[in-house]
Amino acid sequence: MTHKEINNGSVTSPLGFTAAAVAAGIKQSGRPDLVLVISDRECAAAGIFTRNRVAAAPVLVDRATLTANRSALRGVVINAGNANACTGTPGLADARAMQRATAEAVGGRPDQYLVMSTGVIGVPLPLARVQVGIATAAPLLARENGHAAARAIMTTDTRPKYMALEVELPGGRVTIGGMAKGAGMIHPDMATMLCVLTTDAAVPPDELDSLLRHAADRSFNAISIDGDTSTNDTVLLFANGASGVPVNDDEGRTRFGAALDELCHALAMMIVRDGEGVSRVVTVRVTGAASTADARRVANTIATSPLVKTAFAGGDPNWGRIMMATGRSGVDLDQHRLALWVSAPGELPLPIVRQGTPTDYREADAAAVFAQPEFTVHVDLGDGTEEATVWTTDLTHEYVTINADYRT
Repeated sequence: MTHKEINNGSVTSPLGFTAAAVAAGIKQSGRPDLVLVISDRECAAAGIFTRNRVAAAPVLVDRATLTANRSALRGVVINAGNANACTGTPGLADARAMQRATAEAVGGRPDQYLVMSTGVIGVPLPLARVQVGIATAAPLLARENGHAAARAIMTTDTRPKYMALEVELPGGRVTIGGMAKGAGMIHPDMATMLCVLTTDAAVPPDELDSLLRHAADRSFNAISIDGDTSTNDTVLLFANGASGVPVNDDEGRTRFGAALDELCHALAMMIVRDGEGVSRVVTVRVTGAASTADARRVANTIATSPLVKTAFAGGDPNWGRIMMATGRSGVDLDQHRLALWVSAPGELPLPIVRQGTPTDYREADAAAVFAQPEFTVHVDLGDGTEEATVWTTDLTHEYVTINADYRT
């Protein structure tokens, strides 16, 4: 193993990164809601964003900023409590004002800072409070504030999400850290939440972009809580090179990429397990597909089916709903080739369907699997060698309760 987890590691575990979190009054609760994550030197950066055509102002501004500047970034400013989405031209101006305010408070140019916002959609950003919050946070920047930053970006999350790994590269040791938020409006469509990743490795922007997209496709783009994709979904990766160790050969890329994949997967699973009203986490594996796209399409259809998810919530082994979702996915398949297994952690898979026909399984055995807090559903299409895995959740009464009065 060329990498290992750092005990209580966070987004500020890599050398040269600091953070600050303050209560700017954006949230009515009075809790911290304004965060800075800053590098003490310029960074290469990469980002992936929502594919929702109604994209928040920070997403639009960040896309433009990274198009113009990917090699001299300094950090990110984040506010919770207000998404600055569906706010028109004034919202864009507010996002750019956040860049300017951060540059004035920390130093550097506005185009060296990216912006994230999360919260209620369609409400004007209280810019004056945000600007005061940025000015208040800047003098508090410190390496020990990584955990506080992860807590301050929470909305309906019940717990902060952070992690860091040490990685042994051919040229020496580097660190990768990260924090994320997300509990609802989660579905695979380029990011599916807010996440900031940092590293003290020296990685060129093009390489950083490739590594991030590979990791996200196997983590953040493979989770679903409710099938909805936010207006604000963003994942950012900053590499400041403070360790002096480059990622510049095949072995280095392989080791760094494996660690980044693991970190992103861990953060993604923290989001799934903290999903709004979630009582069960389900791994949906689809094999035997003609293409990876077909496998993922089937897996996503199963993962987002309300009937499937409510069966999960009730612990009901109503596998016919899984077959129904498989069939309506739009993938060309032969129902007489389908197979289905379910399995609890550490136990042998229980065959439910073979060649499109129910097996002689015992209902009590299937019910015991569906009663677990985590289990796996495996569908084989019998049509090829490609596969995909998606992680999803059940859909409970609590989810409806949380989202019925989210703004109050």
